[in-house]
Amino acid sequence: MNNTISRRELLRVLSAAGFGAAFATRTVADEVGKKGAKLSGWEAVRKQIPAKLRDRYPATIVGGKVIQPERPLPVIAETDVLVVGGGCAGFAAAVSAARAGVKTTIVERYGYFGGLWTGGIVLIVLATHEKKDNETIQTLRGIGGELLDRHAKVSGCITYRDARKVNPTTDPEATKYFMDEMIAESGTSVLLHSWATDVVMDGNAIRGVVFESKAGRQAILAKVVVDATGDGDIFAAAGAEFEQWLHAIGLVHRRGNVDRADLKKLKMKSLGAVEPLPSVNWVNLRGPMSDGLDIKEMTRLEMEHRKSTWQNIQKIRGTPGGENVFLLQNAPQLGVRVTRMLAGTQKLAYADARAGKKFPDTIAIGGAQGGTHIGWPIPYGTMLPKKLDGLLAAGRCICVEEKVVEDMRVIGPCLLTGHAAGAAAAVAVQSKCHPRNVDIKKVQQLLKDQGAYLG
Repeated sequence: MNNTISRRELLRVLSAAGFGAAFATRTVADEVGKKGAKLSGWEAVRKQIPAKLRDRYPATIVGGKVIQPERPLPVIAETDVLVVGGGCAGFAAAVSAARAGVKTTIVERYGYFGGLWTGGIVLIVLATHEKKDNETIQTLRGIGGELLDRHAKVSGCITYRDARKVNPTTDPEATKYFMDEMIAESGTSVLLHSWATDVVMDGNAIRGVVFESKAGRQAILAKVVVDATGDGDIFAAAGAEFEQWLHAIGLVHRRGNVDRADLKKLKMKSLGAVEPLPSVNWVNLRGPMSDGLDIKEMTRLEMEHRKSTWQNIQKIRGTPGGENVFLLQNAPQLGVRVTRMLAGTQKLAYADARAGKKFPDTIAIGGAQGGTHIGWPIPYGTMLPKKLDGLLAAGRCICVEEKVVEDMRVIGPCLLTGHAAGAAAAVAVQSKCHPRNVDIKKVQQLLKDQGAYLG
C-alpha cells in the first residue's frame, strides 16, 4: 500500500490542524514534493534535529560573589554600520545608511520594528509639520515621510485629525509591515530577538556590540555604531557621559467594538483616540513618574496597569451602552518615555528651539506637535558623545534641554534624528573617519538627496 501523502492531502491535514495553505505551500509541502516523504498529521510539521551544544562558561560563586569567567565570543557578523534598536530612530537610520551604499546591520530585541510606535501602540505621529509665514509645511520628509506615504496608499492604514493632514494616526500592523518592506528593500541585514548587553571597545572607540539571544552571547563588529535603543544602553555601556531622568511610565491599550457603543448612555465623549479602523480606539495612559531602568519597578507598573485596564473595561461593559466593548489588546511594550540622555558635544536649548535658531550643522527640522508654530532645527552635535568615538545616538536620548524633551521624544523627531544618524554614519564609513570628524556638508547633502527637509 502506498502511504505517501499527496500535496493536496497535506494541505488538507495542515488546514485541519490550524495551519494556513500558504504556510504549507512554502515549507513542508515543498519538501514532500521533492522527497515523497511519508507524513501524516503533526508529523508533517515537526522533525527532530541534532541538538546544537555550545561551549559553556557558567558564572560561579567565589568568596560570596558571582564571578563571570573570561570567555571568547563568536563574531557572527562584521558590518560598516551597526544600528542597535529597531524603533522609529533605528529603522530610519538603517534604511538611510543602507541606501547610501554601506553595509548595514540592525539588531532589535523584539520581533518587530517600530518600538513604542507599534509595540507600545503610541499610534499618533506627532510633530510632522511646522507653521511658517502662515503656511503649514511638512517637516517630516525623507525616510519618515516615505513611510507615511506608503500607509496612505493602502486603505485602512492611516487616518488624520483634520484637513491639514498633520499628525496622522497609523495602524500598528500596517506600520510593522511597511517598515519590514523598506528595511528589506534597502538590503539591511536584520537580527531580531537579540538584546544588546555590552560593547566591544578599542581604546576610546567602540568597535562593536555584544548581544544575548537564544543562540547565546555573540558579537557584531562595526566601523560605526548607532545607539537607537531609546535608553542609551550602548553609549552608557561604552562609558559616555549622560544624564538620567525620571518620567511618567504608562501602558497603552486598545478597545474593540467602540463603534457599537452608545456614548450617550455611557456619558462619555469617546472611548479613546481614533484609529484607521472604525471599530478600534487606542487609549493612552500617562502613568506615575518612575525609573524606566529599574526592572522591579517596571514589573510592578506593568502588572498594575494591566489590572487597572481590565477593571476599567469590565466597568464599561457593565454599564448600559458599553456591553459590546471589549479589551482588544494591552501594548506588548511598557510606555517608558525617558531614561538616559546623552551628554553631547552640543545641547539643544529650549530658547533656541522655540526661536527656530539655525545652526551650521543642522541635520533635521523638528515639527510643532500641533503644527502651530515654527519648526526647530536640530544640530548634529546633539547626537555626538563628548569623548567616545565610533558612535552616534539617535531618537529620544540625544542631548537636549529638559524643556525640549517633550518635543524630542515623539515619533516625528525620532524618525528625523534616526535618518540623520544613518546618513552621518554612512558618510563616516565612506570617508574613513569617526562620526565627529565628518564633513557636515556631505551629511547634509546626502540627507537632501534622500528627501530630508533642512529648512
